[in-house]
Order: sequence, then structure tokens, then C-alpha cells
Amino acid sequence: MHFTHNTLSENIRGMSGDLLNKHLSASIDLHAQLKQAHWNVRGANFIAIHELFDRVAIAVDGYSDLIAERAGGLGAEAHGTVQSVAENSFLIRYPLGIADCNEHVFAVSSALAAFGESTRDAIGLATAHGDVETADLFTEVSRDVDRQLWMVESHRRPN
Repeated sequence: MHFTHNTLSENIRGMSGDLLNKHLSASIDLHAQLKQAHWNVRGANFIAIHELFDRVAIAVDGYSDLIAERAGGLGAEAHGTVQSVAENSFLIRYPLGIADCNEHVFAVSSALAAFGESTRDAIGLATAHGDVETADLFTEVSRDVDRQLWMVESHRRPN
């Protein structure tokens, strides 16, 4: 841990740093998955889905920044290298070789939902170990992930 005048105990800051880095890896992975979908989507709704994935990727990139900066503010080091992300992301691998709009919408929705679920869990974990500010950050991220998921799932073909 780096020195900081932050008044949370080093133990709490360390636990929060670990929790934040777990989600930093996943948010960077999620951003890359969205760009993969954005670059490779094809079909009748191409432009709408292509532009949607780009807007969602921009939002997700913002989560990475919030998460990394909170870690830094707590005296932790943000682990955002490609190697760290590949080793630590909890998201499933994005399927390669797909082009269909509906397949990409399904894959992106699944990744957003998994990230959203984990951020909701992180709210409780951060609160339990005494870092309500980190819990608040995860609440902010969770709320927007749910909004982004709604936008993406709105493009699913009805059953």
C-alpha cells in the first residue's frame, strides 16, 4: 500500500483495494468484449447495434476509471495491464467467430449481467468491511450497468 492520509485503516483499504482490482480487471475485459462485438457485428440492424455497443463501451470505460482511481485514492495500486486483466477477470471469454446481431446482443447481455451481479455483491462486501464510499461507488456502477443492460436487451428478438 502507498502512503495516504486517508483515515480508513490499512486493513480496510487493503480489502477494498483487492475488491476494486477484481472489478477493474472485469471492467477492462468487459470494455474489450464490447469493442469485439462493436467491430464484428453484422446484420439488418447493424448500425443501431454497432453504435449501441460503442456507447456502452464508453460507459464501461468510465467504470474502469472510477474503480482504478478509487483504488489509488485508498493507497492501493490499480492493476490494469492486459496481463493482469487476462489473469484476473471473472467474466467468461467472449465467443469469437460470431457476427449475427442477436448472438452479439446475447453475449454482451450475458457479460453485462455477470458484471452487474458482481458489483451488487461488492456493495455488500465493501459495506461489511467498513468502506461505505467504495460501496457507494459500486452502487453507482451497478445502477448504470443495469441501465446499459436494459438498452442492450431491448434489441433482443422477442421469444
